[in-house]
Amino acid sequence: MSSLDRFAQAKLDDLARRNQYRRLTETLREHGIWVERGGKRLLSFSCNDYLNLTQHPAIKKAATAAIELYGVGSGASRLVTGNHPLYAELEARLAQVKQTEAAVVFGSGYLANAGIIPVLIGRRGLVLIDELAHACLFSGAQLSRGTVITFRHNDVAHAHALLREHRAAHDHALLVTDGVFSMDGDLAPLDALLTVANNFDAWLMTDDAHGLGVIGGGRGSSFAGNTHVPVPLQMGTLSKAIGAYGGYLCASAPVIDLIRNRARTLVYSTGLPPSAVAASIAALDLIEREPAYAALPVQKAKAFTRSAGLPEAQSPIVPVIIGAEEATLAASQMLADEGFLAAAIRPPTVAPGTARLRLTFTAQHSDDQIARLAGIVRDRILAH
Repeated sequence: MSSLDRFAQAKLDDLARRNQYRRLTETLREHGIWVERGGKRLLSFSCNDYLNLTQHPAIKKAATAAIELYGVGSGASRLVTGNHPLYAELEARLAQVKQTEAAVVFGSGYLANAGIIPVLIGRRGLVLIDELAHACLFSGAQLSRGTVITFRHNDVAHAHALLREHRAAHDHALLVTDGVFSMDGDLAPLDALLTVANNFDAWLMTDDAHGLGVIGGGRGSSFAGNTHVPVPLQMGTLSKAIGAYGGYLCASAPVIDLIRNRARTLVYSTGLPPSAVAASIAALDLIEREPAYAALPVQKAKAFTRSAGLPEAQSPIVPVIIGAEEATLAASQMLADEGFLAAAIRPPTVAPGTARLRLTFTAQHSDDQIARLAGIVRDRILAH
């Protein structure tokens, strides 16, 4: 073996010893909530397609029509020739949904966060970030080359104390959090965080990947509980409840114009396929027309937590924390034997000792299916 291969194999062996080795598993996603893996049909509780729009006839029709009109790919970066006409419509719709002046669409959520933060924060800047924020927010913060400090999860007082201690030494400051946390499913206290940010002339940025379409009447976490928290930087994705692909930022017109000019992950990336943009527009239209349908995933998650004896769900994401990696893998396999797909999430995605089943609920999960899963989790997993 070459030194490169020896290095790689040693790393892989170490992951295997710690029950953290991962492998790609071919998965055929059927209509709605069913998947096929290894020749077995499973009911999936492990997908972020909360509204089941990836298979919705109207969404597929919009994507197909865009291919017929504009072709399969965009052909170049958006600033060259890849800015096909559908982009303007999608960005206007996103800004309308989020109640901001403007929006800009990226190739993915990861590209968005890796590009946005370095535009706003440089070497003399400060990024204060929730310790459980998504990995791509940490990537963007590190790429900014500014000072990066974590605050305890959803701890507003800790964020306040850190800004009071460090803000004066930096020219600009960004306070960064998920709107809906991807592994725990809880919501950030955005109103209180915005107050703290404003008190120290810091800019609040939220990653609302898991909020758009299912929280706050479909508008996202800034609109949870029939309120509107005017977060100045609202980032999110088009690949969860929207059912397509891409990322976005909604903000003021000057900020969006600056991002279009300076975000390297936008300037130097090929534009999205027209079909993905068209599908996103159609999905936003559907969510606006059918708010009761958009509310179903959270309702389903709450029904599960009531039946399983867990804390009430705040979003479509419910963690069943087991602790040890090996036990979590065994629980996932047991549920697969019962006909359910429930992914095991292990470190480093989550903290050591908090390996879990990450369950997600969609509009199409039936009450009977949810009740059966809850009974197994309550009586055969949590009881031990």
